[in-house]
Amino acid sequence: MTEEKPAEPDSEKKEKPKELVKTSENVVLIGRKPVMNYVVACLTFFNSGEKNICVKARGRAISTAVDTVELLRRAFVKDLSLKNITIGTEEVQREEGRKSNVSTIEITMTRP
Repeated sequence: MTEEKPAEPDSEKKEKPKELVKTSENVVLIGRKPVMNYVVACLTFFNSGEKNICVKARGRAISTAVDTVELLRRAFVKDLSLKNITIGTEEVQREEGRKSNVSTIEITMTRP
């Protein structure tokens, strides 16, 4: 026996503006996974027609972000160029209630 969900009224279905969706689609957030996972994610964006991709990382993941971009440039996408590199610091609230500074990096790549 299956249960059917009631139909949602049209007022609850709100679409995001196209500009906001477009800018957040081509961002790869770097975490704890192996470098090749992020390389494949970037290649997927490029193969789907994206011209610009932004790789973002914080803290210890910054080295993984740099490795990802370098691996892409040297092995997979020969005509890849770096458009912009932004570094910064974010203030993070720790579990103990203290505030701590965490380094950030955003690397924007472009493909002609």
